[in-house]
Amino acid sequence: MEPNISATPSSPVADANGRPAVDEPRPALAENGYMEVRAAVADPVNVTPSTNGHANGHTATHAPVLTPMHTPVHTNGHHHAHTTVEAHEVSAARWRALAGPARARVAGGYASVAAKTAPAHDGFYQRFGKRTLDLVGGMIGLVLASPLMLLAALAIKIESRGPILYRSTRVGRGGRPFTFYKLRSMVNGADRHRHHLSHLNECDGPVFKISRDPRVTAVGRFLRTTSLDELPQLWNVLRGDMSLVGPRPPLPDEVSHYQPWQMRRLDVRPGLTCLWQISGRSRIGFEEWMRLDLAYIQRRSFRLDVRILLRTIPAVLSREGAY
Repeated sequence: MEPNISATPSSPVADANGRPAVDEPRPALAENGYMEVRAAVADPVNVTPSTNGHANGHTATHAPVLTPMHTPVHTNGHHHAHTTVEAHEVSAARWRALAGPARARVAGGYASVAAKTAPAHDGFYQRFGKRTLDLVGGMIGLVLASPLMLLAALAIKIESRGPILYRSTRVGRGGRPFTFYKLRSMVNGADRHRHHLSHLNECDGPVFKISRDPRVTAVGRFLRTTSLDELPQLWNVLRGDMSLVGPRPPLPDEVSHYQPWQMRRLDVRPGLTCLWQISGRSRIGFEEWMRLDLAYIQRRSFRLDVRILLRTIPAVLSREGAY
């Protein structure tokens, strides 16, 4: 279900003195059709996970999000402002129809689903600076990571048969699919055995994760806990499929199960790291993960991106929630 908007209590017809009562002001609706819901946490980077009570041990964080309204809101005496919920519902329905065939046709025949986006932050950084940061950071990262990737590739080849790189179709900005790269951390052909392990899934929502996945190799477990398997995504950043900072790219099957408000994750390029990455990763429940991503989309800026990048280093070294 979509997050609830706390209703504003209606004012009485008259006050205690018999004078007509004045309606309390209602929360304002943004131009993009979303109402801003602010929680106690003012800084989206410094979020503290708290246990959400689920048996899977996930934690919940609280961050400001943009929540879609269900009903038209009166903007003047004659017209109603329609929200983007209907567009997102259509997109989600299309993904449910496309997810199955698309996974079998990675190279082509993949219909693009363009989720209707909110007005973009069109400041200088969003138009030019962020892509410049991606290009510079991506090139420097690839140069520095090349020796590590070479050693990892050698270890993968020695341990098991199969390709060094794992290629997967992910959903990018505006619903466009792209080829996503990782160092292979599982046995070759592991995707074919996923349905046999569905009962072991430790995540809520449409995400599939197992802390002790039997398909993961010994080398692969080290690569995963150290996040070294993610290094080839620097190439995705240079190609423009991804950004250094942004929501993690989802699988088509995951997007097919999104609720309309969660489709807003597709408003921006997916990233190598994000608020979820520095806040506990797999320890966080699915809906709280989505809320953190929407909080980033709402507040994204150069300062926030730099802070997330700097916080990623200790988060990776701590290996918290990584498997």
